[in-house]
Amino acid sequence: MTKTSYAGLADRVVLITGGASGIGAAFVRAFAAQGARVAFLDVDEEAGGALVAEVSAASEAAPLFVPCDLLDIEALRAAMAQVQRSLGDAAVLVNNAANDQRQVLAEVTPAEFDWMIGLNLKHVFFAAQAVVPQMQARGGGSIINMSSIAWMRGAPALPVYAGAKAAIVGFTNSLARLVGPDRIRVNAIAPGMVITERQRRLWYPDEQVITEMRSRQAVPDAVTPEDIANMALFLASDESQRITSQCFRVDAGLA
Repeated sequence: MTKTSYAGLADRVVLITGGASGIGAAFVRAFAAQGARVAFLDVDEEAGGALVAEVSAASEAAPLFVPCDLLDIEALRAAMAQVQRSLGDAAVLVNNAANDQRQVLAEVTPAEFDWMIGLNLKHVFFAAQAVVPQMQARGGGSIINMSSIAWMRGAPALPVYAGAKAAIVGFTNSLARLVGPDRIRVNAIAPGMVITERQRRLWYPDEQVITEMRSRQAVPDAVTPEDIANMALFLASDESQRITSQCFRVDAGLA
């Protein structure tokens, strides 16, 4: 399949959270292939370093990896400031980092609740807060927040995760209204069943379960990290310049 080229993304600064593996790594690869100046944050230093080496071998410019624990908001702010000093004002922010830890409602403690909200919502808000002045200074930008179909389908094992991912859509809509006059667009992507290495290891070791889930899709093919990255490329590009305050499902029509 021919890959779409977005000439306007070349040389733009793209910041991705949780970019060392899974869907996040697909974002890093996709934006680097478009000629963007990519930076990504992640707590996994080994995976982050390996991805830098991989992408550097395939593109002209190496992505900038900044190790960061996104639960530490001051560390997040410092990492984003480091990216700005190194690459310039961000044109695109992809708020990707998340953790879909399964939980039993009756067993969730306040500390576990706070941990899940920190991993799935809090850093999204504060990364956007930090990047908006950069986008205002450059005359516009695109913020892409990762939601999930989990809250739409009512996933019973994901009560806190689903709540956080629903909140991301509310935040997306509010922020889009606030920063729209500055030509900053804010959208969300809700992936369907994307079987990354982590997903297969933790939640989907049984191929039969994956097959059954895919049988409920309108399109039977696997939804891949690259499919999600393709949507992000479009939402970051000038071709989507009149699209904001939307949540796009990329789930092959999962019922």
